[in-house]
Amino acid sequence: MGLYLVAVVVAVVVAWTAGDLGVLWRLTVFMEVEEVTVVTWPNVISLVLAGAVWAWALWQGLRGPLAGPSPALDRDERRLRLALYATAATWPLYFLAPSWTWWMAVLDATLMVAVVWSFRPVLTRNFKAVDYLWTLGVVGYGGAIVAETLDFFGPGAPGEIEAIYGLATLVWVMLVLRAQRMDGRWRLTTVLYGVAALLLPALLPLVRLFTDGEAVYGVLAVAEAVNMVWLIRSAHDLADPRPTADPANLLTVSEESA
Repeated sequence: MGLYLVAVVVAVVVAWTAGDLGVLWRLTVFMEVEEVTVVTWPNVISLVLAGAVWAWALWQGLRGPLAGPSPALDRDERRLRLALYATAATWPLYFLAPSWTWWMAVLDATLMVAVVWSFRPVLTRNFKAVDYLWTLGVVGYGGAIVAETLDFFGPGAPGEIEAIYGLATLVWVMLVLRAQRMDGRWRLTTVLYGVAALLLPALLPLVRLFTDGEAVYGVLAVAEAVNMVWLIRSAHDLADPRPTADPANLLTVSEESA
């Protein structure tokens, strides 16, 4: 993480002194910069923010669950943790590619289908609408797989399909975050990361309005990094030490009841 932050700082210096965003763009957006992109304050600030959040995401992944005795996890919880970690772990692989391609989108959506499937039995005990949740997730991420495949091999997916799977994905995320908030196994901060990842793309119209579209890629990178943090924290929380009741308090309550 420290090396990554140093690289981002060096890239900022290069951007301002040489007027070249290429290195900073590659380190934060993880794509080749467009030739028409110029060095401006909105661009640089959004990219630096993206770099800071990516560094935070890397640290979250490397630190692991909190220290202390881990709770006994059942098979469904272990599978969910594996699916969440696997989805988050693929993002560093995407960074090695020169640009975002269809197979990356398909792989990411496929792993998210596994996350959807793994969430179902874990949330069954505390969330009555879990079947609807599962259906929405499969339609959302499964639809993305179909659309990306059609775009690459065929004439492209109809706009209606994209609207349907996009809406299904949005509702699935909202319901999962609600279920996590109701469930004692996930922390409030983890849920808030998910909420932030959900809301950040909604700010894009304002970003385009006030920055002439210059900071859009940086904001998108921030949203992707925050979403990665949500995936990692969702997996960590399942294995974090659970709060236990103080034996002294339990004794006091027992005496008062008697």
